Amino acid sequence: MVSIIILILVLLISLITDIKKRKILNIVTLPAILYGFAYYLTENGINGFLFSGKGFLVGLGLLVIPYLLGGMGAGDVKLMAAIGALMGASFVFYSFIYTAIIGGIIALVLIAKKRGIINPIKSLLFNLTFFRSNLGSMIIADKEQKHSSISFPYGVAIVLGTFCNLVWGGFQ
Repeated sequence: MVSIIILILVLLISLITDIKKRKILNIVTLPAILYGFAYYLTENGINGFLFSGKGFLVGLGLLVIPYLLGGMGAGDVKLMAAIGALMGASFVFYSFIYTAIIGGIIALVLIAKKRGIINPIKSLLFNLTFFRSNLGSMIIADKEQKHSSISFPYGVAIVLGTFCNLVWGGFQ
C-alpha cells in the first residue's frame, strides 16, 4: 500500500515537471528506486530485493535502447526503472504496454495537428498500394517536412500508462 502511494506521488510530480520543464527529476526518481529496494528487502528479505531488482531492470531495459538512440531523455528511463523497483517486473511491463499505446496515440494526434490529416492519409494509402502490388516501399518526403520534428514529453505517456495499469491491471 505504501509503495502505491509513493508511486502515485512520483507519477504526479513527474507529470508536472515533465509538462512544465520537460524534465523528470532525479530527486524524485532515485529516492523512489532506493525506497523500492529497501522496502522489499526489509519486508521479504533477499526475495523481496530480487523482486524489486528484477522490476528495476525490466523498467530500465524497456526504455534504454530508445534512450541510446536519442528518442527520449534519461529521466523517462529512470522513471520507468523507479516504477519497476516499486511495483515489480510484471507491473512495469504492463505499464509499458499501456504507455506505448498512449504514446502512439499522442504522437498520431500531434502529427495530424502539425502536418494536417490529409497528407498522412494520402501517404499511407499510397504506401499501402505499393505494398499490395509488391513494387516495394517508397519514402515520400516533403522538403518542408524534412527538417521538422515533433516531440512531446514522454513522461506524460508513462504516467498515463502506469495509471491505466493501476486502474485496469494487466492483460491476463
